[in-house]
Amino acid sequence: MSTQQGTLTYEGILELFRQTREEFQQVKEIVQRTAEQIEATNKAVKEMQQSGREMQQAVKETQRTVGATNTKIGALDLRVGKMVENLVGEGNLVAQFRELGYKVKRHSRHMIFGEEGTSESGEIDLFMEDGDVAVLVEVKTTLKMDHVVEHLERLEKYRRFADADADGKNGKRFIGAVAGTVIAENVINFAHENGLYVIIQSARAVEILAQPEGFKAKEW
Repeated sequence: MSTQQGTLTYEGILELFRQTREEFQQVKEIVQRTAEQIEATNKAVKEMQQSGREMQQAVKETQRTVGATNTKIGALDLRVGKMVENLVGEGNLVAQFRELGYKVKRHSRHMIFGEEGTSESGEIDLFMEDGDVAVLVEVKTTLKMDHVVEHLERLEKYRRFADADADGKNGKRFIGAVAGTVIAENVINFAHENGLYVIIQSARAVEILAQPEGFKAKEW
């Protein structure tokens, strides 16, 4: 049996060219879409690389900032530590509180109370005791209004801590004092109005400022 092949006509040749053009156009479109996808991918990669570089730079800046902040905090802590030492050393603050009627028998520096990291924890720069009364002193180089407010809140927290630690009512009474080398007049007045003693330190001289008429130390 033989197979008869059709004769390739002019119209057939034109049809082949038409089909070839369509297939070529389809291939061209696929190539173009692929090129666009490659370009988009390359652009995304470049943006990611740029973002990565920017992120690395941001991390470096943050690290520098944290390092500088830690250095400043360390220097500030050192100055405050020296101030506390001076208050109970050359400043003879203990003797001055004894003159006010507080028979201070012992004192502690940088006393931590409560569970660290919780809202009911804190640090007391100078803690002086005379048996049933304790004086809690906050020390700053420049004492500001918000420092006084924070210390009032700290006294409230320490009252709650002492009572909880004693499984009930702790019999000790607490009074507060704030100290600084620079204290504005309005800050002094605010502290006195809230029953806090105010201590001023200049060079090696330490003085509990005279209390205004009618002043009464607040007890917690």
